[in-house]
Amino acid sequence: MKQVTATGQSVDEAVKSALAQLNTTRDRTEIEIVDEGKKGLFGLFGSRNAVVRVTLQPDPIEESVEFLQNVSEKMGVSVEVKVKRDGKNVSFQLSGEKIALLIGKRGQTLNSLQYLTQLVANKYSKQYLNVMVDAEDYRNRRHETLIQLAERMAHKVARTGKEVALEPMPSYERKVIHTALMNDPNIKTISSGNEPYRHLVITPIKNK
Repeated sequence: MKQVTATGQSVDEAVKSALAQLNTTRDRTEIEIVDEGKKGLFGLFGSRNAVVRVTLQPDPIEESVEFLQNVSEKMGVSVEVKVKRDGKNVSFQLSGEKIALLIGKRGQTLNSLQYLTQLVANKYSKQYLNVMVDAEDYRNRRHETLIQLAERMAHKVARTGKEVALEPMPSYERKVIHTALMNDPNIKTISSGNEPYRHLVITPIKNK
């Protein structure tokens, strides 16, 4: 957290000086008036400069990018982070060599990074942010894999008449499967278990 103390003939001038030193705008700072100053007689005798202490508030996006770069570096991966923001939705796209290390088995490492990045972003944000972390378009490829898995398991359940429990998945992955199968008249999907072991169960619908 950056902080500077600045002086000026008025509080406004002192604040402008501090903002210039921090290279930022007033809306990104917290301003504390240390001394309002005094003009003095004829503006000369007994005058005293105003003093302010200005603190630069952390930016949630910048903090998140720094977090992702630091964690990746400690894992031996040098990454480039591209950010896309649409209102409360923020996407961090990772690219670089050895990117598979950041994805992990079935995206488990990437999911953990996403969870931690969301914590970092919302620690510094005034409004709740929905964070998505992706690496080399893994999310889209995983989405297609989940749909194929859903269709394959639904066919198995309808054929055998026996329910199938899938592996634990984060909520948005369970939603992909649920959405893919919601119009299938032969099966239904229910969530079972507690996080982080919550999973989907595909069960047959018994026709009377």
